[in-house]
Amino acid sequence: MIVIYFIIIATAFVSYQAFEDRELFKKLVFNGLAVGKYKQYYRLLSHALIHADWGHLLFNMLTLYFFAEQSLFYFDGYMGKGIFWFSLLYVSGAAAASIPAFIKHKNHSWYNAAGASGAVSAVLFSTIFFNPWVGIMFFLIPVPIPGFIFGIIYIAASTYFDKKGNDNIAHDAHIAGAIYGFLFPLLIKPPLYEVFLKNLLG
Repeated sequence: MIVIYFIIIATAFVSYQAFEDRELFKKLVFNGLAVGKYKQYYRLLSHALIHADWGHLLFNMLTLYFFAEQSLFYFDGYMGKGIFWFSLLYVSGAAAASIPAFIKHKNHSWYNAAGASGAVSAVLFSTIFFNPWVGIMFFLIPVPIPGFIFGIIYIAASTYFDKKGNDNIAHDAHIAGAIYGFLFPLLIKPPLYEVFLKNLLG
């Protein structure tokens, strides 16, 4: 749990500093042009440490808190060295979630994105991979939704809103992070597909 608390505390601290210092926010936010043209590759990760506002920060950190321990537990149980694999998932998930935005906006100075949503989506979907029936509360629905059903709804809704494109939410990062998180265990240990199928069907 120490690594989970460290991520939450560090993210809250840096986000608060960026709330107070807009220059710091500008230095850490994801910007495709800054990454591609000016080689500021650190932005692929630093954007996950800052958030648009307190609500954005709270939602991401609460979601992380509720599912990170389960994800770490499953990595430890099925792969060993759970802290290492969980940490690698979170960090690489933040970068992977930025790839679609980089491809679309590498020449756009006006596009910025902040938040740990992509990395958190990766953690959530790694949990769904190991436990497809994990209960997930969804907005005002009073009963938990099985994880694999939630995952389908999440991807479909994110894809719809991403194509609609009339809000300031990085839906493409949610989608990329979710897919990456689900595939991550398979990338490390391909035979784990049997675990997913067994837990889904069994």
